[in-house]
Amino acid sequence: MSTPTRADSVRDRIVSAAKAEFSQHGIAGARIDRIAKAAKTSKERVYAYFSSKVALYRFVSAQELTAVAEATRLDPTDLPGYAGRLHDYFTGHPDRFRLMSWGQFELDAGDSLPHDAFRESVARKIAQIREAQEAGQLDAHWDPVDILVLVHQIATAWAAQPDLLPPSGHDRATFLVARRAAIVAAVERLFPAAANREVPSSSARSS
Repeated sequence: MSTPTRADSVRDRIVSAAKAEFSQHGIAGARIDRIAKAAKTSKERVYAYFSSKVALYRFVSAQELTAVAEATRLDPTDLPGYAGRLHDYFTGHPDRFRLMSWGQFELDAGDSLPHDAFRESVARKIAQIREAQEAGQLDAHWDPVDILVLVHQIATAWAAQPDLLPPSGHDRATFLVARRAAIVAAVERLFPAAANREVPSSSARSS
């Protein structure tokens, strides 16, 4: 394994500091001087790597978008399971949920969060859902966009309500287990996993 160069180390520290700064303060409230200080470098060095604060946000949120996709793995034949994984990821990493949310609140539609990476991710997931519908593994009466948005809204419901969660500890863990079960059940009602779907009888299909 190659040893990271000093330049790579500085860049990595900037990215790590930026994630913490954007998560806590959003885009408008984030300060490059604080990011530079936390990264043990200069503002000039930050701008040498990233042309602007928004460019830096776009980079770190694109990284997080990839991390979410890898950790949660969309399976259109098992949307209840996918919803449970999303719930686990974002309630377990509330800072990352805030990081992603700021872009939706603060950036213009033409410069969304980050525009290209986010849209490409959504397009891939919609294509997966459509393929499952065409294969008879998912209800084809739904628009794939609605399926994706509804599942995400249900799955992240409690990540978006941190003030309603108990303090950390056993009570919080028990509470979140119950909330996860409710999320999985709700998505199962709307979009049953392929293994649990009722297959229409031949007479019903021919009617």
